[in-house]
Amino acid sequence: MARRSAPPKREILPDPVYNSLLVSKFVNILMERGKKATAERIVYGALEIVAKKSGEEALEAFTKALTNIKPAVEVKSRRVGGATYQVPVEVPQNRRTSLAMRWLKIYSATRGERTMRDKLAGEILDAMNFRGASIKKKDDIHKMAEANKAFAHFRW
Repeated sequence: MARRSAPPKREILPDPVYNSLLVSKFVNILMERGKKATAERIVYGALEIVAKKSGEEALEAFTKALTNIKPAVEVKSRRVGGATYQVPVEVPQNRRTSLAMRWLKIYSATRGERTMRDKLAGEILDAMNFRGASIKKKDDIHKMAEANKAFAHFRW
């Protein structure tokens, strides 16, 4: 356990196009090797595609997709008396958002479309309609927590 206080949270600036902290954070998550301009092109292009295909505003569609992906509970390993139990715990709000963004990135990359822009747009559209791999991941996490509900009294 750390003996000092936790480091201060860094504030990120909202993105220039949608003036949203969510989009800015997602650009940072999607960015690889410091190539922020490339990540911004991918995200903004994907959001344009989503806006065309869904008929909704891009930011609303992105927020709706993220909300659908966010997990409410997860399991954490807890060692009690020589046995390890999977204990269901509620997920804090900032972790929910970061998990949803991470899953959106990972499962977008595994899709079959040609460009990352199309892959991301497809996964966002699927998440809006409660389909896709990122929604399946959330459901699997929830099922695991439900199955291990008997160990909830080991929560710390």
